[in-house]
This record gives sequence, C-alpha cells and structure tokens, in this order.
Amino acid sequence: MTLDQFRPVANRALEPWVNVSDRLGLTPDAVSVVAFVVAVGAAIAYYLGGDAPLWYLLASTLVALNGWLDLLDGALARRQDVDSRAGDLLDHVLDRYADIVIVAGLAAGIDRFGLGLAAVTGVLMTSYLGTQSQAVGLDRAYGGLVGRADRLAIIGAVGYVAVVVREPLLGLGPVGWLLVFLAVVGHLTAVQRFLGAWRRLE
Repeated sequence: MTLDQFRPVANRALEPWVNVSDRLGLTPDAVSVVAFVVAVGAAIAYYLGGDAPLWYLLASTLVALNGWLDLLDGALARRQDVDSRAGDLLDHVLDRYADIVIVAGLAAGIDRFGLGLAAVTGVLMTSYLGTQSQAVGLDRAYGGLVGRADRLAIIGAVGYVAVVVREPLLGLGPVGWLLVFLAVVGHLTAVQRFLGAWRRLE
C-alpha cells in the first residue's frame, strides 16, 4: 500500500470539502450513498468505453471522485462527531458494491467475464480478510500489496491510458491487463492479510 502513506496530506486537502459539506448539512451517510451512485456512473461509462474509448475519460474521472468521497465521509463523520458502527457498516457495504459494479463495468465493456470474475473475487477477498481480522479480535487489516486507495488510483490511470492505447498485447488491451492485475494482486493481498492474521493468532 502506497497511497495510505499520504493520508495526512489528503486530510488537509479535504478540509475545504468538509467545511462546505458541513455547512450544507450533509451527513456522512449521505456522502457514502453519493459515492456509490458515482461508482455506478463510472461502471456504466466503463461499459460504454468498450465500444467508444472516450467514455473511459468520464469513467476514470468518476472513479477518482468516488475515492475522494470515500475519504470525505469519514472526515465529515469525525468533524460532526457522529462516528458510529452503523455508519461504518453502511460505508463498507457500499464500498464493496462500488468495487463490484466498477469491475463488472470494466469486464462487460470488453466482454471478458471470466477475467472479471477473477478480478472481483480478488478485490472482495482482499476486503473480506481486512474485516475478518477484526471479527476475530485483531485490528482491521489494511496492509498488503494493494489497498483500496491504490486500486482506485490504478483503475483510474489505466482508464485514461485506454483512451489512447488500443493495440492489444498478447490478446489483451489495457483494461484486460488491468483485470489480470486486479485478480492476481487481489488474491495475493488476501493471502498476505490471512497469513499476517494467522501468525498473530497462533
């Protein structure tokens, strides 16, 4: 995980957004719901990008916005002093559905459903192992090769690349290779988190 190292910088950059959201009367739960709607929009745009690559520009921009809103809901909860287990549950459930729809949109756009299945299971197992560690009495696991912030950044970057790079490499274009990456690194990260938790429980 690399982007988590810059969380203090992101928190400072979030301050104006938190101030505006608070003045508008937004709640953290409302921001979480908006973030999910943005993810659905990104998924649709990724699907359309399979035939019209310019849609990838919109898709990747929406992915970046989803990631930003995912930071904002937590910061807003801290500002309003409304941290709750219910809010945390809603945030994590919507994040997982956002992950699913984004990967599904990527896979459907290039008609690679097998790769999409491998990718989405890797993504979900990474997140599952993070929260399962907490369920067995450990801290929530955020470590590993690629966390959610890194994953969203990579998805967004590849989407921009796919606008201009269309020539396949070994039968796959940028989005196809992105799905391969998400599958392989996702499952490796899940195994890494499992082994870390297992050692701490022995």
